[in-house]
Amino acid sequence: MNTENFKFLLGEYSGRVISSLDQSLSASQLRSQVQAWVDYLQRTQATGHAVAILADNCPAWIPLDMACASLNIPLVPLPSFFTDQQLEHAIVEAGISTLVTDHGQRGQKLGFVLTPQDLEAPMLCMRRVKLGDATPPNIQKITFTSGTTGDPKGVCLTQAQQLAVASGLNQATASLKIERHLCLLPFSVLLENIAGVYAPMMAGADIICPPLEETGLKGASSFDANQCLNTIEKYQAESIILLPQMLMALLQASAPGDPRLKSLKFIAVGGGKVPMGLLTLARMFSLPVYEGYGLSECASVVCLNTPANTKPGTVGKPIAGVQVRVDANQEIWVKGRHFSGYLHELKTNSEPTHCVGEWLPTGDLGALDEDGFLSIQGRKKNLIITGFGRNISPEWPEGILLSTGLFLQAAVFGEGQTGLAAMLVLRNPTDSNKVQNALDTVNAQLPDYARIVQHLLVPEPFSFNNGLCTANGRIRRDAIWHAYNSQLNGETA
Repeated sequence: MNTENFKFLLGEYSGRVISSLDQSLSASQLRSQVQAWVDYLQRTQATGHAVAILADNCPAWIPLDMACASLNIPLVPLPSFFTDQQLEHAIVEAGISTLVTDHGQRGQKLGFVLTPQDLEAPMLCMRRVKLGDATPPNIQKITFTSGTTGDPKGVCLTQAQQLAVASGLNQATASLKIERHLCLLPFSVLLENIAGVYAPMMAGADIICPPLEETGLKGASSFDANQCLNTIEKYQAESIILLPQMLMALLQASAPGDPRLKSLKFIAVGGGKVPMGLLTLARMFSLPVYEGYGLSECASVVCLNTPANTKPGTVGKPIAGVQVRVDANQEIWVKGRHFSGYLHELKTNSEPTHCVGEWLPTGDLGALDEDGFLSIQGRKKNLIITGFGRNISPEWPEGILLSTGLFLQAAVFGEGQTGLAAMLVLRNPTDSNKVQNALDTVNAQLPDYARIVQHLLVPEPFSFNNGLCTANGRIRRDAIWHAYNSQLNGETA
């Protein structure tokens, strides 16, 4: 298949886009809706400016996405869980002229006005009164990462970069002959956008995209596992994409042999490090769970375990077209899939800061084994250097803490100290009497320089809403430390 052209992909698609059991778009209806958007955008779109979409998951997302790609107009998916300040930053920086949304009041608050609409679409088309600078040329998608501090950064991608990843994923899972993919993550998250739409389109699979509330996801940090399980059964989904915390919630809400999960052939888990204990539990449930690894700067997925190539404890092998190496400092570098640049750099013609030749340093630490499987050890910037000069990736003790099943979240600190401190969120607040035994078990698995000597039970989960977690579940270490370090008070493990 031609992996550089969305028009070809759309023309070859043979599946359906499903919003409910009695509502769907056939492939021919999808193509008609794409053409209607193409005609509308050609009449109304400001030259050189981007289109944004701010809406819940629904079939209408996909025709707009395809139309923008067909015209090579930059599309900016805006996460609804962003604050108004974050959205305003993205809108101005990306030079957005048109907003397509299911929330007109929020659009007005962001400086858009409703325009006369001769397009039959379930969403409103709004125009920006005051336009920012035009978008740099040759960019088709701008995805804004939630980041760990400050304003979100715009990652710029071409059609070819996105479709190459989708093609690699399609090749990796082709033997499963997946016919129904259920979208559980927001389309505004690049992972679902590429792996949940473009890859299934290449496979000719149905794309099931009900409102997120039906899948159990509410906002950026609330997830109803039972609702999700019922939706998986309702649509007899064969593939889904989960964040680690979603997988844990599904396992807790079900049992081995749960009939609601029998239709699944492939469960991809990514967005953060998956504790080994969680994968072991999933195997006990006989679930087809496969861990992967990627980043927005590589158009989402870099490595993936598959039924044909899997090794527990790793994130799999690179997908087709990707090369991975690990340098002498254990940093992971990727070749063959890096992005075009950060938006703020492209707009100012600044020297790119993200690549060295054809290779992208990811900032992640890892190792490649003799069979080519990649394992992730943590983030380079998170590395702790103890008072005795030992280097520790906090993800290591955090993974062991989470594998006990007692803790929902864990954040470990210890820069310049003789031992480590852990900020812990209990899965069940009534289990505080079990913490000491769990910490003793964890410390028995760690060398003396990496043991937990202080701990604090944090009263509420780290979430996007309280600023202590990103939208995809990665903890914000600096924010957690500043929020709670004064409460440690020498409490020992």
